[in-house]
Amino acid sequence: MKILIIEDEVKLAEYLRKGLGSAGLASDIANDGLTGLHMALEFDYAAIILDSMLPGLDGLGVLAALRQRKQTPVLMLTALGKVEDRVKGLQSGADDYLVKPFAFSELTARIQVLLRRSSPTNSDTQSNLLCLEGLEMDLGRRRVSRNGQRIDLSSKEFQLLSLFLRRKGEVLSRAEIAEQVWDMNFDSNTNVVEVAIKRLRGKIDTPFSTPLLHTVRGMGYVLEVRS
Repeated sequence: MKILIIEDEVKLAEYLRKGLGSAGLASDIANDGLTGLHMALEFDYAAIILDSMLPGLDGLGVLAALRQRKQTPVLMLTALGKVEDRVKGLQSGADDYLVKPFAFSELTARIQVLLRRSSPTNSDTQSNLLCLEGLEMDLGRRRVSRNGQRIDLSSKEFQLLSLFLRRKGEVLSRAEIAEQVWDMNFDSNTNVVEVAIKRLRGKIDTPFSTPLLHTVRGMGYVLEVRS
């Protein structure tokens, strides 16, 4: 699951990326409207954070072109705070509208609402809870437990486990994990993924009898129950 941030203010875009990462959500950044539209159409994002005033193509232009082909949830994040601006954005196809300056906690809450709305499940509780064989992650409360025993994770460990739980049973390569969790291209000389996997295993597997996080030699890692 990834969020697309279309924002021309570089510092703000990076602030959003880091904040979403701390909330367990990876993200990509586009700093102009045309690039953002291309990325939104080319890839499947869980949601989009869209500025109004963008170089190349403004936010409403991006939204109009996007809605012709996709219904990806869009939160407009803009300095244009007049009632007519908000109405125009929502009528143009935005799912939500937040005015700058903003509280990051509110932005995160609004993004989570959009993700729940677009989730195939109709239950807010279910959409916030990821589970596998006694391992539970509550995304809303940012809590992890296994067999009722609470597990404390760092921000990156939480994000890493969230990725595995969302795609349980899938083999994830080191390159994909590095891109999704650290937003970086995989470097074979870097062992950041291996170190993070080892630490995560020490918390979710080592204290328990049944391992869930497995290495698939030559391919990557998978979270699954094995007989």
